[in-house]
Amino acid sequence: MKPIVKIRVPRTSSPIAPARSVAFELLLELRRKPESHSDALLRSKRVEALSSLDRNLATTLVMGVLRWQLALQQRIREALTKSRGHLADPVQVALELGALQLLLLERIPAHAAIFESVELTRQSGNSYAVGLVNAVLRKLAQAPRLDAATAADPSAAEIAGATAHPLWMVERWVAAYGLEAASAICRYDQLPPPTTIRLISPQAEASLREEGLQLESGVFVARARRVVGGEMPGTRGLVRIQDEGSQLIAELAGHGSAILDCCAAPGGKTVILAERNPNATITACDVSPGRLKAMQTALGRRPGGNPIRFRTLDATELPFDRQFDLVLCDAPCSGTGTMARNPEIRHRITEADLGRQHDRQVRLLLSAMNTLREGGRLVYSTCSLEAEENESVVAEVLERKKGFRLLPWREQAQTLELEGTLHAGTAERLFPGGAPDYFLRTLAGAYPGDGFFGACITRD
Repeated sequence: MKPIVKIRVPRTSSPIAPARSVAFELLLELRRKPESHSDALLRSKRVEALSSLDRNLATTLVMGVLRWQLALQQRIREALTKSRGHLADPVQVALELGALQLLLLERIPAHAAIFESVELTRQSGNSYAVGLVNAVLRKLAQAPRLDAATAADPSAAEIAGATAHPLWMVERWVAAYGLEAASAICRYDQLPPPTTIRLISPQAEASLREEGLQLESGVFVARARRVVGGEMPGTRGLVRIQDEGSQLIAELAGHGSAILDCCAAPGGKTVILAERNPNATITACDVSPGRLKAMQTALGRRPGGNPIRFRTLDATELPFDRQFDLVLCDAPCSGTGTMARNPEIRHRITEADLGRQHDRQVRLLLSAMNTLREGGRLVYSTCSLEAEENESVVAEVLERKKGFRLLPWREQAQTLELEGTLHAGTAERLFPGGAPDYFLRTLAGAYPGDGFFGACITRD
C-alpha cells in the first residue's frame, strides 16, 4: 500500500485554505484505506483543530465528494482532452475536490477552487499533473452544473445517474421497493442527514431550547428529537446523538431480567436497554477490545442499577446456553441504509459482498439463538436495505434450527404507544393498512433517518 500523502505546510503561509488541505488529506486516506470511515475521520484531531467555519467546509467537501464521486468522475473523464490511464491518487482527489466546488457548491469562486486544487496537486509531489488539473477544471467551470432532478417517471438508470449511485444498487431497490421509494432513498442519500438526539433527562429539552437549539419531535420515538436549527451546545449528559431508527429498534426490544447485547459497540442500543430495564443484568459483547473499551468508558456505571458486564467475544461463538430472556443481535452488515452519513459505502461494496455478509450473519444469529431461554425474545436487526442480510437470514436460521418462531411486531408497538414510549400511530406508520408485521423496516427517504430492519424471534 502506498504511503498516505499528507500536506505539511505552515497554515499561515500556505496558499491552500486549511479546510481544503484537511479535506484533501482525509479523502486520500479514505481512498487508500478501505477500512477507514468518513464519520470517524471527520471527528479526528485534524478536523477538531480547525475553526468552526473551516470544520463545516471540510465536512462539506469530504461528504460532497463521497456522495457525488461517480458523477464527478464522469465529468472529469469527459473533460480530459485524450484518454488517459489511472491518475495518481492525489491528482484524482484534487480534481474531484475542484469539480465538486465548481459543479455543486454555491458561493465558492471558481478561481479559488481551481487555484487551490492546482496547489494541492503541486504540493503532493505531482507537479507533472499541474497543467492537466488546471485545464480540466477550467473546462468544468464553463460546464452545466450537476442536478439531482430526474424525470417525472424515471428509470433505474436515470435515478442512478442523477444521484451518483451504482446502477446495480438502484436496480435492486427498484425491484424490492418500487421506483418511487428507490428514488426517495437515493435523493435522501445525497443530503446531509439530520442530527437526531435522544433526551436523557426530563429537563433536557427546555435546557437545549434556552441555549438556542431548535428541535422537532421524532417520527416514532417519544424521546427522539431532530435538530433543525442552532449549533449543538455542550450537552452535559442531557442528550445522546443517536439515529431514530436505532432508538426504535432498542425500544421495541422490550423488557427482560437477563439481557444480552451480542454486538454491542458503540453502545447506543445498550444504553436504551439499560434505561428500560434498570434492574436487569446486562451483558454487552463485542469482538473488538478497543471498541468495547471505548464503550465501557463512555457508559460508565449505571446509577441505581446493576453494572453492565462487558465481554470481548466473537458473537458467532457465544459461550452462553439459554441464559438470557432478552437478546439483541444488531448484526454487522453492509450498511446500505446509512449511506446519507456513510456515503463511501456505495463505492466499497459489491453484490458478491452481500452473500458473504449473509453467511456470517447466519452464523451470528444461530449463535445468539442458543443463548435464549424458552419464551424469551431475540431481536435481530441490521441497518441494511438488502434482503440477503435481512429476511433471507431469518428464513435460513428458522429452517435450520427448530423450536423457534417469529413474533409479530404490531402488538408490541401498540403497547409502547399506550405507555408513551412511541408516538400514537407508530404501529400504523410502520405497518400501514394491516400490512404483515413480522418484519420491521424503516426506509431512508420515507422518514428522516437511517434505514433499519428488525425481526423478533422466540424460543417455544
